[in-house]
Amino acid sequence: MLTAGLNARLADADARLARDYPGSSGGRQPVHTVYVPADRIRTGLAQEWGGAALACLDEHAPDAATLADVTGMEEDAVAGVLPRLRDKLGREPVEDLRVDLEDGYGDRGDEQEDHDVVAAAKALCADLGAGQAPPVFGIRMKGMEAAGRERGTRSLALFLRTLLEERGALPDGLALTLPKITSVEHVEAMAWLADELEQLLGLPAGRLRFELQIETPQSILLPDGTVAVARMIRAGQGRVSALHYGTYDYSAACGITAAYQSMAHPVADHAKAVMQVAAAGTGVWLSDGSTNVLPVGGAEEVHRAWLLHASLVRRSLERGFYQGWDLHPHQLPTRYLATYVFYREAFAPAAERLRSYLGAVSGGVLDEPATAQALASALVSGIRCGALDEAEVAEAAGADTGTLAALASRRVGQEDR
Repeated sequence: MLTAGLNARLADADARLARDYPGSSGGRQPVHTVYVPADRIRTGLAQEWGGAALACLDEHAPDAATLADVTGMEEDAVAGVLPRLRDKLGREPVEDLRVDLEDGYGDRGDEQEDHDVVAAAKALCADLGAGQAPPVFGIRMKGMEAAGRERGTRSLALFLRTLLEERGALPDGLALTLPKITSVEHVEAMAWLADELEQLLGLPAGRLRFELQIETPQSILLPDGTVAVARMIRAGQGRVSALHYGTYDYSAACGITAAYQSMAHPVADHAKAVMQVAAAGTGVWLSDGSTNVLPVGGAEEVHRAWLLHASLVRRSLERGFYQGWDLHPHQLPTRYLATYVFYREAFAPAAERLRSYLGAVSGGVLDEPATAQALASALVSGIRCGALDEAEVAEAAGADTGTLAALASRRVGQEDR
């Protein structure tokens, strides 16, 4: 009797929890997104970036001792991941590529943008056919602001149509990024547009999902003081896949002068903390932004930029942002170096605690299910990006990748103990 009464009283709350907080999708989150203007997209671009990154590494840090010195890391840690780093740059240098039609591209007129959209889509399809496309790719169209929404809609439809004409289906790793969001209505409009395009192109309902670029104060806080980004996730009607922080637009809009705009500025940390809480449990991924200090020029300039980039990547990872932006091929060495060192450091203690949690051994730490979920997620992410090997993780944790992935993606309330 009492339980039935409680179930009736809490039925709506239970339904909201299941709808709004489904937990992790279990998919592979890229460690970065590479932004390239649409007119510069060509077949083999990812491999070109990998080659340029390796050449820069050979020129400016040909051995582990030098690379450790210029990035401020322990030499043993660098030496341990350097073969993996070089393999990654040769095998899969770019995990996520975004064809940029927004700030990195500008307004070039309809004829030119149409041409560049089609050419970029065809180049990516050619790379797919050759087995050399990044696991994830897509476009950052112009947003829902009045001045750009017609052009953004046209480019999005043209990009999707070209992919369908070239491949017969959309790639599994398709990613669409909505920039310059200044109202919840922008997200509602994007969800409506996705539905309309699905019907127009004969796609399954819900096929088109999109990322929200959080780069305006209006996407963090609404005029009434409520949290905008939380409402935006809900307004996406299940289509929002990720939140990407836009370092420079957001900092500038908050009045931070150019010399102090950074991923590590307090205004950035505040915005990202709000994003993090809003996305927790929703299955929506988080991505930090970028640094525009590029590793180009002489050795001193490259080393200084590498030190900054490596420290920022590490900082993001420690704060729970497992993805960021890269703007130049020379940033790839420090992206993967910092990422691999992070996951290698996490490996042994995480595996030991999971082995104890799963009952394989008796350990000295009594972990809660939520902590075990986070430990499993770290190991699975390390495997997927190449920092860890499946065999070594299985041996150390006492569980295979499938078991760990299932634990990592278990939603709130699904506890086994």
